[in-house]
This record gives sequence, C-alpha cells and structure tokens, in this order.
Amino acid sequence: MFSVLRNATYRRLFAAQIVALIGTGLLTVALGLLAYDLAGGNAGAVLGTALTIKMLAYVGLAPVINALLARWPKKPVLVGADLVRAAMALSLPFITEAWQIYVVIFLLQSASATFTPAFQSLIPTVLPDERDYTRALSLSRLAYDMEALASPALAAVLLTVMSYNNLFLGTVAGFLFSAAMVAMSVLPRVSAAEAPQASLWHRTTLGARIFWRSRRLRSLLALNLVVAAPTTLVLVNTVVYVRDVLQRPDTDLALALACFGVGSMAVALSAPPLLERLGDRTVMLTGAAVVPLVLAGAVAISWTAPRSGWWLLLTVWFIMGAANSTILTPSSRLLREASTEDTRAYVFTAQFSLSHACYILAYPLAGWVGAVAGLGWAAAGLTIVAMIGSAGAFLSWPRHDAAGTGDRAGEEQDSGQPAPQRSRARR
Repeated sequence: MFSVLRNATYRRLFAAQIVALIGTGLLTVALGLLAYDLAGGNAGAVLGTALTIKMLAYVGLAPVINALLARWPKKPVLVGADLVRAAMALSLPFITEAWQIYVVIFLLQSASATFTPAFQSLIPTVLPDERDYTRALSLSRLAYDMEALASPALAAVLLTVMSYNNLFLGTVAGFLFSAAMVAMSVLPRVSAAEAPQASLWHRTTLGARIFWRSRRLRSLLALNLVVAAPTTLVLVNTVVYVRDVLQRPDTDLALALACFGVGSMAVALSAPPLLERLGDRTVMLTGAAVVPLVLAGAVAISWTAPRSGWWLLLTVWFIMGAANSTILTPSSRLLREASTEDTRAYVFTAQFSLSHACYILAYPLAGWVGAVAGLGWAAAGLTIVAMIGSAGAFLSWPRHDAAGTGDRAGEEQDSGQPAPQRSRARR
C-alpha cells in the first residue's frame, strides 16, 4: 500500500492531506471549548448550529463553486482554498459572539467544499494505474481513521501546556503546510472540464445527472445513506451509551470511539487484495448488508443494557467501523470509472455534496429523536434508514451489470463528447 508514496507528486499531496487533517482535528477540539466559553450550557446548541451550517455549505455550495472554478488550473484553486481556510482559522481566537462563529465556519467550510472535491478528483490523474489508485484510497482511508485517533490525543497533550486558543494556530499551520505542499507539487495538466458555452446551471447539475444515469453511482448514492446511519450514531450518541446506558467512566468514551476507528483501519489495510480478489460490488454490498445488522445490536444494547453490554458495545462499534470502511474505501473507484477527465471534477463534487446531504437527515435523527424519544428509538430509526439504503444499493447495482456500458452512454449524452475507453474492473 505504501508503494504509491514513491510517486513524488502523490507523496506531497498525501503529506498535505495528513497535516491538514490533523489541523482540522485540533480545530474541532478548540471550537468545542470556544463554544463553551461563549455559551456555557448552550454550547451544544452552538456546535449543532455550526455543524448544520457546515453541512449546508457542503451540500449547497460545492456544486456551484466547482461549476464556477472547473476550468481554472487545479493548483491555484487548491492553494487559494487552503489560504482562505488558514485565514478563517486565524480569526477564531478573536471571536466574542456566537454569531461570529457561524460566519467564520460558513466561510471556512465553503473553502473546504472547494478544496476537497478538487483534491480528490486530481488523484486519479496523478495515479492513473488502477492498482496504485486503489492503494492510495486505502492509504487515504487509513489517514482519516488515524487522524480521528491522533488529533484528540495530540490536543489533550497540547492543552496541558497551552490554552485552547493556541490550538487554532496549529490549524492555521496545517492549512499553510498543505498550501505549501500543493504549491511545490508538479501537477498534471487537466483539460477544461466543460465546453465554454455550457451554462452555469448545466455545469452545476452535471455531476448529479451523471449520478442518476449510472446504475452503480445510483447504488453509491444509496450506500451513502447506509454509511451515514452508523457514523452519526457513533459521533452523536457514543457518549450517551457509555455514560448513561452502561454507566462507564469518561475514559471509556475514547476507547469506544477508538474501536470504531480500529475496525475501519483494519478493512482499509486489507482493502487492496480484497478488491482485487472479490471486486467492488461484493465488498461494498457486503458492508451494506452488515451495517443494519450491527445497528440492530446497538438497539438491543439501548433497550436491555445487558451485563456484557460494554464488551458488546465495543464489538458492535468495531464491526460498524469495518463495515463502513468496506463501503467508503472503494467508493472513489466507482467515481473514477464512471467519469472521464472532462467530467471527473463534476462527479467527485456530486459525491461530496450528495454524501453530506445524507447527514442532514441522519444527524437530527440521531440527536433529536435520541433526546426526545430515547436512545433505542434513535438507533432503531437509523437501522431503518440503513435498511432502506442497503435495499436501494442492491436493487440499483445488479449482479450482472455490464461494467461501464450504461455509464459511458450517460456521460456522452451529458458532456456532448465520446468517453474514452477504460479497462474494465472486475465486478
């Protein structure tokens, strides 16, 4: 898996991703402490509003920003987005009102909605070989999981010697380092993503239209719903399971979250040989079948709180992390195969936007239903959401679907030019 780091351009881009992720992790910790300083007991409402603003920026702005900037060279777009993110993070220590957090978070996440899809759509061009690209996806998934474990630990260490305001400076440094790595990279030339006469509306909706015309991408859209269900349960309600349901100490919260991350990392490490042997469909739909089953285990823990509930929780969280990773790790392979160089940025942006739209449904279900009706009903609701997504994925991605046929036809209709031939991935 680490052999792809021999590619100098990808090595710099991966370093940029790692450091920016750590900076974002520090931002999350510092933002929570800032919200508590400003709002006290209402800090949860402030953070909930900030997260909602983040998702709205991702869903609503990402396609429009990509349509406006798609014909720009990738390097200035990426560097500019990083500089905006650094500037917004630098302003956070000077905030004195909650509404100022909302403005800064909106601008910062709008820059992230610019950076992330452009970055992800660039990697297939940097690593054109399918095996190398699969290894890069596994490495990227591993980086996300490691960040989830490392950033809180790093923040805890730093907070012993400095105030939380200084954590924002770590975020600024992370984004500036990312900008420097991108600026130093020799990026491949990417052709203009659309004909100049195409309207803004056509370019904004192009990725979503390609999604709808592709059977496998429609399946991926349903799989995004499957992934959102356990992710929101873990992020929003793990603390409730640990402290209220199972009466465990605060330190066990970190252990429970770590089990989810370790499960995801285990699959990310084994993904390249699994995908070569079994293919995308088998691996991803297996994860889609497992997620509702383990969510049902979370429902059982909520309503029965058995004596062995703690170990059952760790097992369920580990399996949920692993099942999520079987879907997330190979997902970009589908995007790569369903797009041409001309449409790739639009397809990756559509995935970025549509996948985050699922969280706008899942976050309130996990949080509000859990608070009003109880944790068991929230877990049951998310189980139903995962079952619906899983059924949609199986129905949209038939076993004998010919790789690429329908997708390329849809691309030709949307982009107005024939799509290049690709090697067929084993399905």
